[in-house]
Amino acid sequence: MQKETVTVENLPLRERPIDIFFMIVFSVFIVTSCIADMVPTLGIDFNEPSSNFIVNANYWYAEGTDPLFQNPPVWMRIVTGLSAFVYMPFYIILVIAFARGWNKIQLPSVIYATMISAITGIIVFGVEFFGEQEWRTPNPVKFLSFNLPYVLLPLLLLVRMRKPLPFTRKF
Repeated sequence: MQKETVTVENLPLRERPIDIFFMIVFSVFIVTSCIADMVPTLGIDFNEPSSNFIVNANYWYAEGTDPLFQNPPVWMRIVTGLSAFVYMPFYIILVIAFARGWNKIQLPSVIYATMISAITGIIVFGVEFFGEQEWRTPNPVKFLSFNLPYVLLPLLLLVRMRKPLPFTRKF
């Protein structure tokens, strides 16, 4: 007796509004990875205002808000390097996967969401709030407004990817 295979169809993107939201968010993350994370990773100094838009944007954010980001030790440059050169290409693939309904993105999404939530949420936030005085944020509201989405949205992605075949259901 042969076992019958049941095929479940993916929902069209228009019926998955949360996935459209994720596509927008991760498209923004692509841009922020390029603008913010490449600068410290490449060792570009942004301790002074600059006529260069990208350098000046990093200065505007970090000055008086994020001393760990502005003067990163080697380990922090590794963290920003992960974002610039590993997460950013993943964001591109993730946006395409959401648009096309690639269910195989589930495991990579879970790995990504776990990694970034742990690295940003535990290590970076831990240093910024409880670490050495030189790395603590003097402006927690601005720091959290810029950085909390990088913890909360991956956690939401983790919830979205909690069951197999994520694109066969709305959430």
